[in-house]
Amino acid sequence: MAVTITDAAARHVASQLESRGRGLGVRLGVTTSGCSGMAYVLEFVDEPAPEDSVFEAHGVKVFVDPKSLVYLEGTELDFEREGLNEGLVFRNPNVSAECGCGESFTV
Repeated sequence: MAVTITDAAARHVASQLESRGRGLGVRLGVTTSGCSGMAYVLEFVDEPAPEDSVFEAHGVKVFVDPKSLVYLEGTELDFEREGLNEGLVFRNPNVSAECGCGESFTV
């Protein structure tokens, strides 16, 4: 399995990278946080770590460190607009519960 990125998310990330003026892609990871135990971390990547797994789709690279990949295997990164809200959405098949605010999850 892998981490995938939809065309909509890739367009959004590519636009952000272009506005930023540099970057190879984005790093998707997890950290211990929130009321449910884990939270997603997303940051720009200027230089990959040697141990990163790299997933590429629609011209955008997603870098994932080995410790996070255990929790992110099979995750789809998407971009959605709903009313006045828009943002990246993580569809993670490993999640067993999410907190009410949607900021953290349990696997």
